[in-house]
Amino acid sequence: MNDKDLSHYREFLKDSLRLQIDFHATDQHQGVSPPPVQKPPRDDQQLIILPGQATFDAFAGTDLVNAIADRKSHRHFTRSPLTVNELSFLLWATQGIRQVLQPGCALRTVPSAGCRHAFESYLLVKDVVDLARGVYRYLPLQHALVLEQEQDDFQAELSRATLNQDFIATAPVVFVWTVIPYRMEWRYDIAAHRVIAIDAGHLCQNLYLACEALNAGTCAIAAYHQGLMDRLLGVDGEDEFTIYLAPVGKIPL
Repeated sequence: MNDKDLSHYREFLKDSLRLQIDFHATDQHQGVSPPPVQKPPRDDQQLIILPGQATFDAFAGTDLVNAIADRKSHRHFTRSPLTVNELSFLLWATQGIRQVLQPGCALRTVPSAGCRHAFESYLLVKDVVDLARGVYRYLPLQHALVLEQEQDDFQAELSRATLNQDFIATAPVVFVWTVIPYRMEWRYDIAAHRVIAIDAGHLCQNLYLACEALNAGTCAIAAYHQGLMDRLLGVDGEDEFTIYLAPVGKIPL
């Protein structure tokens, strides 16, 4: 890649684009209703209600300074499963809702540009107590899961979709975040895409820190086969597509 190409792609990291946008022409300023906070479940999907914050006392007491100091990526996990309570805590820590302000806008446990929160959380569950293997999606408004597809053995497909990073498929659960760009474009037009990438870092860092309270570990993954990963989740790859993922499992003491 030559210097001209590098310079062109570096522009994505700058906020110069904002100066070229007429924000009075965005859908928000044109009075278009905001997109919903979450994708609704299908009529045929039964909600799996997760344990709430009252059950998180077991994870209290983790020292924040130690959690930050000890945070690191883990690529080796024990054979221990996760519990639903542990999974519930990790989902709340990464995308939990603190308060619904109005339709299309809610405060969460992680920051987001303009409070737009463009992500959906999927789980590839292999070994979570009382959950069948398969692909799930988190519904933050209800603090619940829905089963997108039951799939007893997706390890080979997941390995291919993550470019043969085989350790990912050994984890009891893999968090996969998709983005629905229009949630951010509704307010920021073509300046949306830079802050979407920034927001992805916020939520994954919360996962790292929350794992410290569970004697668990994770590893942020940004290298994957886009088409195969989207197909595994069952998303269209255009209006919604994979942007980030992270396997989670217990680590040796």
